[in-house]
Amino acid sequence: MKMSFRWYGYDDPVSLRYISQIPNMNSIVSAVYEVKPGQVWPEESIEKMVKECEKHGLVFDVVESIPVSEDIKLGSDNRDELIEVYCENIRRCAKYGIKCVTYNFMPVFDWTRTQLDKEAPDGSTSLVMYWEQMKGLDPLVDDIDLPGWDASYTKDEIKDLFRKYAVIGEAGLWENLEYFLKKVIPVAEECGVRMAIHPDDPPYPIFGLPRIITNEENLDRFLKIVDSPANSLCLCTGSLGCAATNDVVKMVRKYSAMDRIAFMHIRNILIMEDGSFEESGHLSKCGSIDMYEVVKALVETGFDGYVRPDHGRMIWGETGRPGYGLYDRALGATYINGLFEACEKANK
Repeated sequence: MKMSFRWYGYDDPVSLRYISQIPNMNSIVSAVYEVKPGQVWPEESIEKMVKECEKHGLVFDVVESIPVSEDIKLGSDNRDELIEVYCENIRRCAKYGIKCVTYNFMPVFDWTRTQLDKEAPDGSTSLVMYWEQMKGLDPLVDDIDLPGWDASYTKDEIKDLFRKYAVIGEAGLWENLEYFLKKVIPVAEECGVRMAIHPDDPPYPIFGLPRIITNEENLDRFLKIVDSPANSLCLCTGSLGCAATNDVVKMVRKYSAMDRIAFMHIRNILIMEDGSFEESGHLSKCGSIDMYEVVKALVETGFDGYVRPDHGRMIWGETGRPGYGLYDRALGATYINGLFEACEKANK
């Protein structure tokens, strides 16, 4: 496996210098964040990030993410133009050594949480989603500003998007995803890039918006649309694991054996009795996912893709982007390294 770390660019309080000090760290996961969805990434911006990572002995070879415009997801009249821009960004990334591009097909919001700083008894804080905090909220009526939601949308724009997604529903979203894949995957194949779709987070409808990358049945359907290693998964144990009905270990073993996982986001979550969840420490005993069995499944199926510790808690007084501090993610990387070493030696 190739250990990687998310870096939010030059303004990220977590420096490349510190990331490079984490044992077995190889790859940087980043993006050209200053460019809006639907625009071409300047080559000089990609090249600059590549060279900056090289200075610290790291490789910028995973992009997370090239966002998919809402007009593509909705199948709007301008989608062909936007998809061509998307394909050009894949070509430009490949030119500078990018091997994996992560993206999602979630309507309107990339992820939903109700709180970013829930304090645990030990004083650490983490991201959570509590259904109790969601009660009574209606984005078509209320001015909702939940964590993870794009604050650039006006209330009227949000209402308009909700109406459009209500019209197309899940069936329309599947159709538009298929259209996108059949245009994009051939370009990725030509460029030697693996596209890795991220599961919906959480993997069930929020406020009636359709969600389709949610469970084993739907992942099977997705992979069959274009049967190619270039059309693969970014399998996030935390996102899929938010639903107790998902057998994450089974899915990891199945899709890794098929060589359809390009990127693993490895983190733990604790599911509550009512389906709410808290993002926990990485260790198995901290949450609801058996992390040892996840890694064991990867090793036994010969996984050689990218891995990163996903969201971490904020610990030891660290401040910064919630979920993306240095300390707990570094602990997570070290824990994952240990699991891989143990499983690899046991598998010989």
